[in-house]
Amino acid sequence: MPTDPTPSRPGRDDAYVVDTRRRPKRPGGGAIAPPRRPERGRSDAPAPEPVDAVEVPERQRYRWRKGRLVLVALLVLLLAWVGFMVWVPMHAWSAVNKVDNIPDGERPVDTSGYNYLLVGSDSREGLTKAQRKKYATGNAEGNRTDTIMLVHVSESGGKPVMVSLPRDSYVPIPGHGSNKINAAYSIGGPKLLTNTVEQVTGIHVDGYVEIGLGGFANVVDSVGGVNLCVPRDMKDKKAGIDLKKGCQTLDGGNALGYVRSRYEDPMGDIGRAARQRQFLGALMKKAATPATVLIPWRYKDFADASAAGLAVGTGTGIMDAVRVLQAMRSVSNDEGLSLSVPTSDLSYRTSAGALAVKWDTERAKALFGALKNDDPLTEPPAGTTVRGATNS
Repeated sequence: MPTDPTPSRPGRDDAYVVDTRRRPKRPGGGAIAPPRRPERGRSDAPAPEPVDAVEVPERQRYRWRKGRLVLVALLVLLLAWVGFMVWVPMHAWSAVNKVDNIPDGERPVDTSGYNYLLVGSDSREGLTKAQRKKYATGNAEGNRTDTIMLVHVSESGGKPVMVSLPRDSYVPIPGHGSNKINAAYSIGGPKLLTNTVEQVTGIHVDGYVEIGLGGFANVVDSVGGVNLCVPRDMKDKKAGIDLKKGCQTLDGGNALGYVRSRYEDPMGDIGRAARQRQFLGALMKKAATPATVLIPWRYKDFADASAAGLAVGTGTGIMDAVRVLQAMRSVSNDEGLSLSVPTSDLSYRTSAGALAVKWDTERAKALFGALKNDDPLTEPPAGTTVRGATNS
């Protein structure tokens, strides 16, 4: 059995064996280096070659620049449009007449919600002779009210409410006994009318808005007419109308006659009040359409025409007017309540022998109490809608 020629010796460590063989040379000379162990965390993959930046074609850069310019232009136009939309009503508001409607003495407590007195005056001021003839307004002197409404805007979640107070309503007028409510305006203007409404309803009036006949017709024409469904054939020489039953577009003159007419209406003053609420809702619906808002000259014409025929109380601000307009629009969209004060006699004979409208005392108190307390109304209270009147 062969033996190891270099046996280990006792007490001596094993010797290191050194490889004395010559390393192979590269073909071009020089030894081939032994492979190195890769360092921990380091990949053996070769480093990527540096890549030159991709040059963006000139056409692509042109498109980018053009896109940025379009975005900037659109942004400028948007800001200009928003500024125009804000400037128009603010400028128009500066032309609105101010009237003193704040009553003297003790007033009802101001409670939750907002309550506004909306008045349509039959003043001929601002109407030319041709317009008076065209609209059949006559030449009566002095001021009276064709429309008296109480507009309530709830803060408790209830629907906006428009309540007609018929102009022939027989009520106490502070310092002047009892008379038809429109007499308060003839005697003492907006101040006495506001005082009368506050005392008879127990509601604090937060603002006052009034529009005259001339301004009324111009507002309608500024929006290109108002779409209304006439409930029956209506011919009234005193109002200057001869309308056929059915849905149609009324211009300023016909719309004015439609809301003023009462002698041919079987419901008398109650029917007229219902038509007035119907018309105001339709006007606000038309005013809010894109055809009015998105056409600059029509939008400005509407604002200017509204301001020219408008008068507001000294304590009534632009936000108060906005609330009234929004309430009218809600009513037109069936999101608000269009009501009339409850009545018990439409032909009440007064002590002076004149016929007037007598309120249903208990139901009227219940209605005004709900408005004063800002109860969230969602349905018409008892007696506030009249069968046969136009409430749409």
